[in-house]
Amino acid sequence: MAKLSAELQRYFFDEERLSQVTLPEILTLAGERIFGFLFVILSLPSALPVPAPGYSTPFGIVIALLALQMIAGSKSPWIPNWVARRPMELKAVQGVLKAGIPWLRRIETLSRPRLLPICTSFPGRMTIGIFITLMGISMIIPIPGTNTLPAMGIFVTGFGLMEDDGAISLAGLVVCLMGAALTTSILLALAFGGASLLDLLKTWVKGLGG
Repeated sequence: MAKLSAELQRYFFDEERLSQVTLPEILTLAGERIFGFLFVILSLPSALPVPAPGYSTPFGIVIALLALQMIAGSKSPWIPNWVARRPMELKAVQGVLKAGIPWLRRIETLSRPRLLPICTSFPGRMTIGIFITLMGISMIIPIPGTNTLPAMGIFVTGFGLMEDDGAISLAGLVVCLMGAALTTSILLALAFGGASLLDLLKTWVKGLGG
């Protein structure tokens, strides 16, 4: 099977395309590696330091739904129609891929089938599914800092899953743990910071009341 970077290069740059594409069209490139492929494609816009507004929340929802299906042992993923039918501008997709394909090529030079139980056994896939579900939820949160690192974790883990490379998936799970720690830290800071601010305002109001 051709490398994903080569398939994306051919499909989006070497062949003629309409001005808009949909997810089902892109899925023609997936073959049997459907879950890993989807995790890679859906996390890529948020994992890269390029402007991709409007993708993190809906793609995070779909990633979490797909991961839950994988935990349940599903072999064929279900994608909501509102996502499947949502058109994406070809130029926007090409802009993301121009930044993403070089990274894909770097990872592809390192990947090979190894530590297969991590990617193929039910316990391994369930563990991957749990981590990716949590990272997908993090992507949904509309707060700066809760999207990029979790998306990177999904991207790396999904790539390992797609290539049956348990070592790369393990590295992705480490990134997922870092993303979880960062998201938790941000949420706790906002929660305690908001509470402190509220206490200050109450004290200020009481002071005005004499």
